[in-house]
Amino acid sequence: MRFVETVKNIWKIEDLRHKILITIAYVVIYRLGSFVVIPGINPHDLTSLQSQASEGLLALLDMFSGGAFANASIFALGIMPYISASIVMQLAAIIIPSMQKMQREGESGRRKINQWTRYLTVLILLLQAPAYLMNLSVQLRQAGGVFPGGFWFSLYATILLAAGSMFVLWLGERITDKGIGNGISFIILIGIIARLPHALVAEFTLRVSSSAGGLVAFLAEIVFLLFVSAGAILLVQGTRRVPVQYAKRVIGNKQFGGARQYIPLKVNAANVMPIIFAQAIMFIPVSIIGMFNGGQQGRVMMALTDTTGWWYNIIFAVLIILFTYFYTAITINPTQMAEDLKRNNGFIPGIKPGKPTRDYLDTIMDRITLPGAIFLALVAIMPAFAQVLGISGAFAQFFGGTSLLILVGVVLDTLQQIESHLLMRHYDGLLKSGRIKGRTGSMSAY
Repeated sequence: MRFVETVKNIWKIEDLRHKILITIAYVVIYRLGSFVVIPGINPHDLTSLQSQASEGLLALLDMFSGGAFANASIFALGIMPYISASIVMQLAAIIIPSMQKMQREGESGRRKINQWTRYLTVLILLLQAPAYLMNLSVQLRQAGGVFPGGFWFSLYATILLAAGSMFVLWLGERITDKGIGNGISFIILIGIIARLPHALVAEFTLRVSSSAGGLVAFLAEIVFLLFVSAGAILLVQGTRRVPVQYAKRVIGNKQFGGARQYIPLKVNAANVMPIIFAQAIMFIPVSIIGMFNGGQQGRVMMALTDTTGWWYNIIFAVLIILFTYFYTAITINPTQMAEDLKRNNGFIPGIKPGKPTRDYLDTIMDRITLPGAIFLALVAIMPAFAQVLGISGAFAQFFGGTSLLILVGVVLDTLQQIESHLLMRHYDGLLKSGRIKGRTGSMSAY
């Protein structure tokens, strides 16, 4: 079989085998740490927290942490504080000229920005950890459990949560350096996959043990999941290739340039960021209304918390489309691209350099962003449709949204790296025909 032959080829390459084994070792450490509960907390009292972490923004945090959030683990805050700090630094690099200059300095500039991102991560952790402990205190007392409380418990628990999150970040960086794939993205992927077996078994048991269609309905759900995953792959890989011609230059006896290349403009340049922003924005009014109403369920509150309701999904989809345009506008700079082309003696055939090139690239981005944004919105609200069709909430989360896009993107990126190792050693790739395109650049979960 071709699959067995491919596995043998992968195992023959010592460097690749070493990277895969190191990645597995770090993943095992991460998963073991996600079950280590904060000292002083009784794991049996966490039922209320686990129920709260099954919906809304907290469900996203729990998913990214692989269940550590609901387990009150030392890894409860996971990688999200680093993602938040990275987003802030990305936005700051667009607004602040000095940071833009630093980005152009190459490796030294990136090191400085990475260092500042880590400092900002620690600052966010020192704010998020006490907030998490306050929420944990409320949930434990509502469940009739005991929360240790006191200054010293809050102090060492905050230090443990911050240290745990930074250790997860360190594991991700080690995977990037010595393992296979993007470490930070891989940590998020493991958190998502960790929830899949339980959700799959629960859905299978539900279908087989009830009169809800039995095994045929379960197989139909799997086929539907495959179709949705194929659509997500198309969304992640979709690009518009803009041809670029470079002018010929003769230096000495050698000729340079004259080759035709392409600028790959992604259909979904914003990746999963619009979904994360939209979920955060929708969570804010719910929190504010809950504070002023004492937690009472008003009509607006119910509309904004009913994830299968029409109003929730319409507002959610509109926000995703708006944020897709916003994030694409701040990350893709046609003016800079046009200037870089002009500086390197490149031009788009039939388009004059300078302002015409900028306008042309801007027009293309506007045209491909709209269908990309609409498709992204459909993928994001697909779990709601799955729940309406009778699929359980836990399993429905894999039919779209952030989890599916991250899963597809990271898997493609990792497979592309494995295939690169195989091709360098003159082995066949992972596919019988063609190559895995993956994504341009590293995965952007943040």
